[in-house]
Amino acid sequence: MLIELLRERRSIRKFEDRPVEREKLDVLIEAALRAPSSMGRAPWRFVVVTEPETIEKLATAKPHGAGFLKGAPLVVAVCADPQEADVWVEDASIATLVLHLEAHDLGLGSCWVQTRLRDHDERQTAGEYVAGVLDLPSGLTVEAMVGIGYAAEAKPGHPVSSLPYDKVSFYQHGKRRDAGA
Repeated sequence: MLIELLRERRSIRKFEDRPVEREKLDVLIEAALRAPSSMGRAPWRFVVVTEPETIEKLATAKPHGAGFLKGAPLVVAVCADPQEADVWVEDASIATLVLHLEAHDLGLGSCWVQTRLRDHDERQTAGEYVAGVLDLPSGLTVEAMVGIGYAAEAKPGHPVSSLPYDKVSFYQHGKRRDAGA
């Protein structure tokens, strides 16, 4: 069940030195392509990277938060064409989440690397840097990258007691559910 996936899934940043099998890669791609998108426009594009040299470059996309990619056997860059949908950010984010959930369902670990609105250095954004590494055509924007592989670390799911239930309102903002609801 989906709730069990959500209860168990954690961001994994350490991976075993073993490739993701082609069959699992194919399922990951299919899952991403089945992600919902506004009006079915599917503005996203996915660049699947397994070459260690390219992954090593992607791991330097931004000063913090991308370095763990160096140890990932698989990186999927989630890009989109903003001209195809005004909600391309949302569509690409949904596809990225689908990749995460499918990875966990396949027994793989994963972690999201935010690139949109992040800097590579003082001259270039992380998205521009990634676009250059991946030779993206003009017009495509990089939303994120997902490092995927067999987990080399174990993390328990977050306990229900850690969930921020205080951020949930019923009927109107700030109102809490009564015992009978």
